[in-house]
Amino acid sequence: MKRSLALALAATTALGACATTPRVAPVEVARFHLGAPLETGTLTTEPMPGAGAPGLEFRSYAAAVETEALKNGFTIPASGTTAQYVAVVGFSRTARQGPPRSSGLTIGLGGGGFSGGNGGGVGLGGGVSFPVGKQRYREIVVTQETVQIRRRRDGTVIWEGRAETSADSAAPDAQTDPTAAKLARALFQGFPGESGRTITVK
Repeated sequence: MKRSLALALAATTALGACATTPRVAPVEVARFHLGAPLETGTLTTEPMPGAGAPGLEFRSYAAAVETEALKNGFTIPASGTTAQYVAVVGFSRTARQGPPRSSGLTIGLGGGGFSGGNGGGVGLGGGVSFPVGKQRYREIVVTQETVQIRRRRDGTVIWEGRAETSADSAAPDAQTDPTAAKLARALFQGFPGESGRTITVK
């Protein structure tokens, strides 16, 4: 009986560990543009109006956007010159309560029977299990990013992309640099993309 209980506890611990492994969430992306073939040129990045002075976090998102833009025909302006286009970058990160985080250990009772020494027995029908320790909840970080590419000479928005993803706050995928790179790649996948259509990028 002691051996059976030990095996049951080991099995439930392994299952709990599998259940709590965070999965990489996809990115929901929507793009909008004028429909005509987009001309590219020199490009720089700026924060959304009202976002305040650019900080380290903004620079991570801006650098990721610039990297993807350069892969799609845009170039960096020469020193002392004004870029033809500006990519206006905005982002937000919010936290919400996710599903319970398993403690990884449960104890199950029932489903078996005990025999007495005189041949009699007591059976326990069905079963019940309960977690060991206080139940905790995951914190999920939801990150949204918006990028507008504007023609500098007249301010016309020639392309706009919006992306959103989520991750367990304890996962590496929730950190700023990986998230910025992930969102930028999804936004520029198949650039300029089909206008007005929302896609899921894994």
